[in-house]
Amino acid sequence: MEIVIICLAAFFTAVLTFFSGFGLGTILAPVFAIFFPIDIAIALTGVVHFSNNLFKIALVGKNTDKTVLMRFGIPAILASFAGAWLLLKITVLPTLFQYQLWGKDFEVTPVKLIIAVLLIVFSILEISPSFRTVQFGKNKLALGGVLSGFFGGLSGIQGAIRSAFLIKSGLTKEAYIATGVVIACLVDFTRLSVYASRFTSANLHENLTLLISATLSAIAGAYFGKKLLKKVTLRSIQLIVAVMLILISIALGIGLI
Repeated sequence: MEIVIICLAAFFTAVLTFFSGFGLGTILAPVFAIFFPIDIAIALTGVVHFSNNLFKIALVGKNTDKTVLMRFGIPAILASFAGAWLLLKITVLPTLFQYQLWGKDFEVTPVKLIIAVLLIVFSILEISPSFRTVQFGKNKLALGGVLSGFFGGLSGIQGAIRSAFLIKSGLTKEAYIATGVVIACLVDFTRLSVYASRFTSANLHENLTLLISATLSAIAGAYFGKKLLKKVTLRSIQLIVAVMLILISIALGIGLI
């Protein structure tokens, strides 16, 4: 049953997030967290996210803006090391509190609460009318790279910040999507190298079928999303993804997942 749920989530999220530039990792990680500890869920999600982005590079990579890539990508890579290192440190902190509901035990841990808060904050920023008026010129790309890379390493949430900077940096829709995908790949590769110690406890070899299936589902979703590229508005997809993230973050924050 878990493979069906994760694959469906990967497919439909990949369709939606092809346009928004964020959301696949942040939505898929809580789905993985239903079946795995949150730190392992983030690591496994990183594998799917990285593989999916490699495929997306093949689809749209030729439209990458190299100047933006360098100014944003290098700081993002460096900051992602720090974020991933911090994740490994906070996962060993003790549970904050436990409670019972519907005859089941639930617990809220520091890592779940931190990620839930980050999800809520970034989702609200994404749908906030005042945030839409904020302008980040190309001189702020390095700052955006640091923030995106750090939070990407910490929680897998890199796209919301990345989108906020790239979408207002004068890129075309095609260049925006392509550049974001390449940057995401660089951050994913970096954080996966730090997460590597978690793959042993995740029994990666035993869950290889699950990972491959989820990756193929996400790739199929990305391919379908590419077909719809000229038929949807970027803002409408961002709103859908933001609302989904808020609902997921509430469930994560109160320990339901």
